[in-house]
Amino acid sequence: MRLLGRVASPQVAVAVLTAITGVYMGLVVFGNITDYGTNRAFVEHVFAMDTTFRSPATMYRAITDQTVVTVAYVLIIAWEAATALVLLGGAVAWARGRAVARRLSALGWLMQVLLFGGGFIAIGGEWFQMWQSSDWNGLNAAFQNLVIASVGLILVHRSTAD
Repeated sequence: MRLLGRVASPQVAVAVLTAITGVYMGLVVFGNITDYGTNRAFVEHVFAMDTTFRSPATMYRAITDQTVVTVAYVLIIAWEAATALVLLGGAVAWARGRAVARRLSALGWLMQVLLFGGGFIAIGGEWFQMWQSSDWNGLNAAFQNLVIASVGLILVHRSTAD
């Protein structure tokens, strides 16, 4: 029973979720780098708002400058990579029993919330009207990531201290 208590502890749950999320974010970065053109096209179409309802009241928001699109996409990849590294660092810290594990996990999930909640849902979804596009709509995936990170943040702050 003692082993079961340790394996099923809140800290182990947070450590596992930290590791899974870190690996996932690493795979997102890998995909964005190895399939750069496809994923950059997504950012390009969202910024251009070319598959939205094209309302004159919102089209002034569109960005078609290719340099701006490329810089934004590279910054997204860099932010995802930093998030993956922080979360993976948190997973290693959990495995080693380090006190910094809780903070690294929380920071990584907060970074994920900022990217997917702030970047994709708020800016992409609302400012660039991504919700109007049937072709270039990443709101479901963004929401999925927001929920995972939010659950992680709740667990890491609700779990008992080390």
